[in-house]
Amino acid sequence: MTTQTETSVETPATTFPAGFRWGVATASYQIEGAAQEDGRAPSIWDTFSRTPGRVADGHTGQVACDHYHRYAEDIAIMRGLGVGTYRFSLAWPRIQPDGSGPINPKGLDFYDRLVDGLLEAGIAPMATLYHWDLPQTLEDAGGWPNRDLASRFADYALAAYARLGDRVPTWTTLNEPWCSAFLGYCSGRHAPGRIEPANSFRAAHTLMLGHGLAARALRAAGAQEVSVTVNLSPAIPRTLSDPHDQAAARLLDGLHNRIFLDPLLLGRYPTDMLAHMERFCGLDHIRTGDEETIAAPIDFLGVNYYMPTMVAAQVGQPSSDQFPGTEGVLFLDPDVPQTGMGWPIDADSFHTLLVRLHRDYPGTPIMITENGSSFPDVVVGDTVQDADRIGYFDGHLRAVAGAIADGVDLRGYLAWSLLDNFEWGYGYDKRFGLVHVDYATQQRRLKASAHWYKDVIANNSL
Repeated sequence: MTTQTETSVETPATTFPAGFRWGVATASYQIEGAAQEDGRAPSIWDTFSRTPGRVADGHTGQVACDHYHRYAEDIAIMRGLGVGTYRFSLAWPRIQPDGSGPINPKGLDFYDRLVDGLLEAGIAPMATLYHWDLPQTLEDAGGWPNRDLASRFADYALAAYARLGDRVPTWTTLNEPWCSAFLGYCSGRHAPGRIEPANSFRAAHTLMLGHGLAARALRAAGAQEVSVTVNLSPAIPRTLSDPHDQAAARLLDGLHNRIFLDPLLLGRYPTDMLAHMERFCGLDHIRTGDEETIAAPIDFLGVNYYMPTMVAAQVGQPSSDQFPGTEGVLFLDPDVPQTGMGWPIDADSFHTLLVRLHRDYPGTPIMITENGSSFPDVVVGDTVQDADRIGYFDGHLRAVAGAIADGVDLRGYLAWSLLDNFEWGYGYDKRFGLVHVDYATQQRRLKASAHWYKDVIANNSL
């Protein structure tokens, strides 16, 4: 285990390969605001955040960081940091308000301006097609458990590419389908807030099928790079000697990681996960040819990492609301420092995860598309002295360097996040940004971590 300022990954490597891609990441609903401007229709997060009790303090993304109007200022900040790649997401309800049918030209006009501004600043755009803001009309028609949504998603992908593909080289289909499926349709903690374990498995499959259809369509249209981003969490058993603890960890690894990785990269669902799904919803939602479609070739796998999951077997323990069918599994808090989210800080597990991906899915290039931490920042003068965040980044980047030294084909690292923003169910109470945002005035302030990251980028090393 690691502390905030240490790493036990034993490698002297602190310099990254030539051409290593450094950048930052954001998401549309978390930063854009302008929720009712220029033809944008409501998303499931607009509906969810306006529902009493769903989001802390009743916060919404109505204004957020006002990036829709302040994008030029934010591009200038990125340029000043030396960022080479900016991963942003497109708002489906801004581009295609009804989720199908006519395109909203004004919505795409915004992304035109954003992309052109990035290119003028020498920053490569990386567009994510779906970062959770599903048009509400599509949720009203059944949402992600509705298989038809996979085709609608592919149509939307092509519409976005038709307008932006001449300037955006890298396209990511989905961000964290685990969150969309299991937080959205099982625990109800995320939009649309449904508590339907059977439909969470159907949603996961439709998301993956949508990825495959969109990836094929983008490739056929000429996209330079196509990827998908998954959030992964190593499942760690309390003891290595207890087979019951080992079985609990295996189950969690299946439900969080292998249920997405195997169909994406091996072209088949894991056998144990098929049996697990069948218990809840049968397997009729998986049709002949689906797994082949899901396994459409990608140029790299996007990996979002924040923390491991430690578990043990315990008779009588009820199922987790986020992981259907985990009766008898106890979730533990590792004895390590935590972020402001209460998430364990464990860079060793990050290194272990990356080496495991290299071993189990050989030949798959990887990019870290999100990694970062929230802490209770305090503005002093005109900045934030966020030593804890610097320590987090330092430890996790050393894990990345160690993985590269161990042979992992790791192409780049995108810090989460450029800006403090709307942190989903936590509203504006949690801050992940390299840049502090005063939500009352929209003033941006570079934190100490931003200056630190600027130096890392400039030197291509720690």
